[in-house]
Amino acid sequence: MSGAALGIEIVVVFFLALFLLHRYGDFRKQQRMVLFGTLLAWYLCFLIVFILPLDVSTTIYKQCKIDHEEHASVPTSLPSNHTANIPCSYLLLLHRSVPKPCYKPWSYIPDGIMPVFWRVVYWTSQCLTWLLLPFMQSYARSGGFSITGKIKTALIENAIYYGTYLLIFGSLLIYVAVHPQWHLSWYELQTIGITAANTWGLFLLVLLLGYGLVEIPRSYWNASRHGHLLIKTYFKASKLMTEKADAEENLEDVMEEVRKVSESIKYNHPLRKYIDTILRKCPVDYQEKMGRNMDDYEDFDDKQNTYPSEKSLVKLHKQVIYAVQRHNRTRVQWQILLQQAIHLEDVAKNETSSAHQFVHSFPSSEPAGWFSRYVYTPTAEWYWECFLKCWFYRLLSVVLTLFSVAVVWSECTFFSTRPVLSLFAVFIQLAERDYNYLYIEMACFVTIFFLCTCVYSTVFRIRVFNYYYLASHHQTDAYSLQFSGMLFCRLTPPLCLNFLGLIHMDSAISHQQKEQTAYTSIMGSMRVLSFIANGFYIYYPMLIVILCIATYFSLGTRCLNLLGFQQFVGDSEMTSDLIDEGKELIRRGNQQGSTESLDEWKERYGNQREDYTARNRGSHEMKETSYSDTVAAKAKYSRSGSRSERDCIELLQDAEPLDFNAETLTDDPLEAEPGRMFSGSQFLSVSSGYTVLKPFKHCFKCY
Repeated sequence: MSGAALGIEIVVVFFLALFLLHRYGDFRKQQRMVLFGTLLAWYLCFLIVFILPLDVSTTIYKQCKIDHEEHASVPTSLPSNHTANIPCSYLLLLHRSVPKPCYKPWSYIPDGIMPVFWRVVYWTSQCLTWLLLPFMQSYARSGGFSITGKIKTALIENAIYYGTYLLIFGSLLIYVAVHPQWHLSWYELQTIGITAANTWGLFLLVLLLGYGLVEIPRSYWNASRHGHLLIKTYFKASKLMTEKADAEENLEDVMEEVRKVSESIKYNHPLRKYIDTILRKCPVDYQEKMGRNMDDYEDFDDKQNTYPSEKSLVKLHKQVIYAVQRHNRTRVQWQILLQQAIHLEDVAKNETSSAHQFVHSFPSSEPAGWFSRYVYTPTAEWYWECFLKCWFYRLLSVVLTLFSVAVVWSECTFFSTRPVLSLFAVFIQLAERDYNYLYIEMACFVTIFFLCTCVYSTVFRIRVFNYYYLASHHQTDAYSLQFSGMLFCRLTPPLCLNFLGLIHMDSAISHQQKEQTAYTSIMGSMRVLSFIANGFYIYYPMLIVILCIATYFSLGTRCLNLLGFQQFVGDSEMTSDLIDEGKELIRRGNQQGSTESLDEWKERYGNQREDYTARNRGSHEMKETSYSDTVAAKAKYSRSGSRSERDCIELLQDAEPLDFNAETLTDDPLEAEPGRMFSGSQFLSVSSGYTVLKPFKHCFKCY
């Protein structure tokens, strides 16, 4: 089995990274270099996490052999006439019992393999995160029409990025060269560079870890509460519809610009090849529409017309790529969210069923497989969805909470070696006494896997406006994929060092004279920078307590909500309005599956009389006692206001008052009248009284 475990894990981790990339990326449409760079970054980071427990067990075995050699070098007996002059400590060492024999681990890795392996993995990941991936980000996001143009744009965008690091590194080299007391070798300079990278990663690691340690157990606990999960889905639906409508209008604006440019540049113009490249990135229906309006037999006239420059076409190309990707992402996310809401509503209705048979509102048209016929029957599905699932999530939440408490305690006490206060160090040392290598590897794997889950899940959840957003079902753009790869490569090395510190396998922090892991050996001695090893690496992780408290009380969410970024806050009036609006959106989306196009909706409702209903959003000082009384108050659309106000308050035609008093979480979403059906993709909901059709970009400042 020597080396077999290493080979098996290398293969398994590769398929795990490939599966995640397939879930978030698109193998058919995205560039091969983007997919390869992201896959390599994820693969190397996951590889470090999975292989590190094998390195720990191998190191413990080597330490065991060293202890045996030291014990064998001590004489087992002394002449009786010399015992009076021997110290008591030495006599105790002589009478100490012989240590247990060292058993080679089942996953033992031969000497010389792990240092080379870690060196290749670490430096490859660092080259990716600091050099290649930033360049590939700019290359993939560029709107250039040729490889040379994209490379030029990427180099210009990264010039400041690379220049900053070169300036800092050059300044440090000059300072070291002129300082009379510092004579650093290449090894020490390399250690300083590694320490600087790990310090930056640790700074971000503690922030993400503090959020994940609280949010992951809480998310599973909330998942066991079907009512809470359903109203949060309604809230997400309202926000997603806002984003979806904005994406649709943004796409229409960009397509209008493309149409104008396409009509101005004829078939024999030198820039026509760039227009054809842009048109190929547009949706099919827009391509057909523009093709019908073109007259390819009309020559261009340089004297009468003004034509866009190549630089403006590059900018337009970039806008088209972004608009199309965002439109497709929001459309797919709406369909997924609609299915989730339907399923949660089905669970809410089936919870009160006395037949204990799970009934779906929209049964699948595909024939049931053998698993559904014999194993996951309607009865088994009812017991799982309505009874067992909630208790399973609650139990899992309690277990994860205990893990989080253990991590927080260990992060605050891992520097104490006498006595040993870190819980994970205690577990490893207890297993080390009996040389139970399987238990050691499992304990290490579970611990580091939990730490990685808290950190990586935060990376997958975090969203920086629309620039960085990891969306499942193949909807993540190239920029976000590569940015996640950069974050993984920067977070994984300090996370592994932090884990080794928790189990007292890093002598730079624990200050113990023990055999070091091969992973620690490539990091060099952190004692070159003692103020980092003895200060920042020890005391900064204690801030995780403050971050966990802030996350528990949702301080960040409340601050974002106060700043105008709508967040799910249970005691907020805005949240209640968005929940009600999302509930209506899901109801109407269920009635027609959200498949009706904009033209079909116009054809269906365009000839009806204009009758708009609205609710004054500024009257928050008046407490609403009945939704039906508020929504029943009809208001004629006023044309005396400004154009932006009229665009923002354009309401559905012939929308009848809705009685919200009769609504509960278990209501049947199919009871609404068919005549009130319309496409969920054709209106923007801002609150429970506003249903806006085709919003404009300036609508956000109206509210």
